[in-house]
Amino acid sequence: MIRALIAEDSATTLELLVNMLESDPEIRVVARAKNGAEAVALTKTIRPDVVIMDIHMPVLDGFRATRQIMIESPTPIVIVSATLDVKQVDVSLHALRLGALSVLEKPFGPGDANFPETCDRFIETVRAMSAVKVVRRWATDSSMPPPDPSVEPRSAPQIIAIGASTGGPTALLRVLSDLPASLPVPILIVQHMAPGFVAGLANWLSDGTALKVKVAEQGERLENGVAYIAPDDQHLGLLDRRTILVSTSPACGGFRPSATTLFESVARTYASSAVAVILTGMGDDGCTGLGAVRRAGGRIIAQDEATSVVFGMPGAAVAAGLPTITLPLDLIGPRLQAWLGPQPTVNRVKGF
Repeated sequence: MIRALIAEDSATTLELLVNMLESDPEIRVVARAKNGAEAVALTKTIRPDVVIMDIHMPVLDGFRATRQIMIESPTPIVIVSATLDVKQVDVSLHALRLGALSVLEKPFGPGDANFPETCDRFIETVRAMSAVKVVRRWATDSSMPPPDPSVEPRSAPQIIAIGASTGGPTALLRVLSDLPASLPVPILIVQHMAPGFVAGLANWLSDGTALKVKVAEQGERLENGVAYIAPDDQHLGLLDRRTILVSTSPACGGFRPSATTLFESVARTYASSAVAVILTGMGDDGCTGLGAVRRAGGRIIAQDEATSVVFGMPGAAVAAGLPTITLPLDLIGPRLQAWLGPQPTVNRVKGF
């Protein structure tokens, strides 16, 4: 049985969330909090398996409550947000950086046409997050292993493609923060996000790293040192070596955007000069596309299990024997730099 605590100051929304969760016979809501302070106290005393946390609450908001819980009684936290303006997205992403595992859009209720799908996704996420071993902060004292000639690129990398899902925003921040503004290649990113959060994620990453990070646009010309994120509900790929393709073609493996679609496109276009990175996330999106990168002669980095919030996506790649190398999160950026050649020193983001 999964024991859940819900922190939500709206009585109507609280009841909706309770009914959604308890429609699954394996989930029981064992506590309800009307503000962040109550959530902190209840988490400490009843030790739930997962906390569902609103952001805007009286006494103590979800942001500060998340930080306090992760200090005093680390517990998997799912952020549930209603207002999808950029400022709200920034707050939610900062909560992720402090240890929350996922951000979901607050459901509109049974009257919404998409409610059954929303309910299923909500329950699936809560179930998955309840089983996650909480990581307060990834280690930063690892040393770079010596180069291994067997995993060095046969040709100079000319593009980096990254796929991520649950836990991805903070993992992306860490990887990108280790790369300089003068990066000699472009980066393409697929991050599974709730609708409305992509623009905020791009701004958050751009503010926290030396790179320019933006939402990709159809027909846009690739620039070195720029990271392009797949737009909401659209695949990201390439028309040619310097032109972005975004499309609403059918979902791949249930995902749009799909990491597999991105990796396959990069493999077709850049072949052995492509580098693919698969980061933390649920499921196996990206695995098939990584096979295409491998067959084309490109290189693949998988995040290791110890530093992944969820080892699903990188784990599927490892199980299939696809990665060129598997690394802890804090060594992925340095490895990319090593493959790309000498780069200027990077000033890391505060907190990393």
